[in-house]
Amino acid sequence: MERNKKYYLVREDILPPAIQKTALAQELLVRGNVSSVKEAVQEVDLARSTFYKYRDGVRPFYDGKTSAIVNLLMYLEHEPGVLSRVVACIARTGFNILTLNQNIPLQGIAGVAVSLETEGSKVPLEQLINQLSRLDGVVEVDIIGRS
Repeated sequence: MERNKKYYLVREDILPPAIQKTALAQELLVRGNVSSVKEAVQEVDLARSTFYKYRDGVRPFYDGKTSAIVNLLMYLEHEPGVLSRVVACIARTGFNILTLNQNIPLQGIAGVAVSLETEGSKVPLEQLINQLSRLDGVVEVDIIGRS
């Protein structure tokens, strides 16, 4: 058994298709959309041997099963109401803000670091990030950590 395993946070769109499909097959199984590995791999067009090769090494970044703290870094335009819209969006989705730190704006853009507690959230983390990204005045939203 390996003792010193390394872990990486990798965006889905740069993963090889076999790993993406393995993650999707696992999701189908967990959600109960399929009743067997055979059905799951057929649904995502993946060889069963490939699924078994990667299944123990692929996990979602956020699975919603346990409480966790997620750290986001956002870049916001320096305009009245932008931060207020961000906070309101977070509140609507049920995430709890633990810390929020806004830096002084440089060239009209302010960096904002937010630590969120995920317990009690009403939507998946990915959905929150998508909603935040679409808000007027939000330039960028990135996950920078999880504990």
